Amino acid sequence: MSTAGKSNRRGEAGRRGDDVRSDLHAIVELRDAGGVEIESSSRVELYYGKAIRDQVRSVLSALSIEHAHVEIQDQGGLPFVIAARVEGAARDAGATGGDARPERAVPLPPPSSRDRLRRSRLYLPGNEPKFMVNASLHGPDGIILDLEDSVHPDHKDAARLLVRNALRCVDFGTAERMVRINQLPLGFEDLVAVVPELPDLLLVPKVEHAEQVREVDGSIERILGRTGDDRPVWLMPILESARGIENASEIASASQRVCALTLGLEDYTADMGVVKTVEGTESMYARMRVVNAAKAAGVQAIDSVFGDVADIDGLRRWAESSRRLGYEGMGCVHPRQIAVLHDAFRPSDDEIERASRVVVAFEDAEARGLGVVSLGSKMIDPPVVERARKLVERARKLGLLPLTQGTSKT
Repeated sequence: MSTAGKSNRRGEAGRRGDDVRSDLHAIVELRDAGGVEIESSSRVELYYGKAIRDQVRSVLSALSIEHAHVEIQDQGGLPFVIAARVEGAARDAGATGGDARPERAVPLPPPSSRDRLRRSRLYLPGNEPKFMVNASLHGPDGIILDLEDSVHPDHKDAARLLVRNALRCVDFGTAERMVRINQLPLGFEDLVAVVPELPDLLLVPKVEHAEQVREVDGSIERILGRTGDDRPVWLMPILESARGIENASEIASASQRVCALTLGLEDYTADMGVVKTVEGTESMYARMRVVNAAKAAGVQAIDSVFGDVADIDGLRRWAESSRRLGYEGMGCVHPRQIAVLHDAFRPSDDEIERASRVVVAFEDAEARGLGVVSLGSKMIDPPVVERARKLVERARKLGLLPLTQGTSKT
């Protein structure tokens, strides 16, 4: 047995209670002798009781634990949850040996591109497995397994193991697999756990200086160097203070891993000592500064979340305003917000048609060696062409235009 300190220590992980589902509560007491004893109760004892106990023994063996008393209360936890909870309880009891990561149950999806669509990113509490399994059915562009604000300080270690296992075992469909780590320096412990599982993107909260981004970048490089992986792991710094907003340009350019810049308006307005409103006038400076810094650095600008889940009309107005400001997406705190965001960040048919005509006119003038581009009787300036090209490219990503065709109507 590989443990730290004295034996006969006790640890626990997981949640229990009448309102808990898809989880397992585990208590592990490390002992010096007597082998492994398991007391278990399960909603599915008749069908899976033996399989659950076999998995408990397998996890303890992987952790080099030979003697322990284990109590489990199963509320319908899947194997990746069971493994995380038993390991979490054993680690909490002092176990330090072995590697209990489950076998990868789903293949890695294709690598995420730096400029992929990020209209919506759905936050999921990192210690709540019931939200993870079916999250992709809601169709978000990204799913965030959150280790920061949604996880109680006492449960950080358990959540870290659960998120690690989810990245190995849960099929998130076409959604970008994101993890929000904790504020540094605690976030470095999150990196050690999750980076080997190759998430597509890491959100770094409460960034105030470019050096913080470079430190995260360096940690990722060292971890991937040990694992031998060269798959891209992107970064999205979250600016949540006056200082962070003022340093937005340096932060956006701090690493080649940065693909997007976003902001957290709850913390920002608290730092400013003002009340966050649905109009957003108190945060307009910060929102525009983030957009400008992101565009200057050649990365995406992604807006904050809209916290009032019941106010769908307010969400739509905010999202439409965000798009006009130059943002390309927002965060979601509930699945019902996803469709609203996708609609708000979608170019209208008229916008797509006009932009396509501008691009075609430019390509035609360029092919004929003309120095002046016109559409009908109106001259088209280069900035108009560039804006039209960006809109056409976005329409292609959304499947609203063929990939190899500049326009659908000429």
